[in-house]
Amino acid sequence: MLTKLQKFFNQYLNESSQDKKPLEHRLQMATAALMVEMLHVDEQVTSEENEKLRQILKKRFTLSTTEIQALIDLAHTEKREATDYYQFTTLLNAHYTQQQKVQLVEDLWQLAYADHQLDKYEEHLLRRLADLLHVPHKDFIQTKHKVLKT
Repeated sequence: MLTKLQKFFNQYLNESSQDKKPLEHRLQMATAALMVEMLHVDEQVTSEENEKLRQILKKRFTLSTTEIQALIDLAHTEKREATDYYQFTTLLNAHYTQQQKVQLVEDLWQLAYADHQLDKYEEHLLRRLADLLHVPHKDFIQTKHKVLKT
């Protein structure tokens, strides 16, 4: 059974959707989906993390305030369920440059450290997503150190 969150993402990512969105918008929504998952992986979402998510989404994408808020609201109402990241990472791998994928990993590190502590689940998810995005371990570690220095 699909959750409300998965339905929302499918609306923006599904190639066969009647409301087909432009590629750029689908890429933004896929990226936002991974960011929202990072926010919720430790099951403790702080106001600092929410604000960091809003900042990153506004800085990186042309998502409307309504879309950003809808993502955040839906994520808050959903219980933790097994999620398939393949639909998101496949889309990103097909269309993002290596530098864009490394930047995404850096953004995810910023979310992981938004509350000034790294949970083991956050690090595990980050490693998994970096692998799925074919980001080399060297870049994975460099982005982590870059975020820690700021």
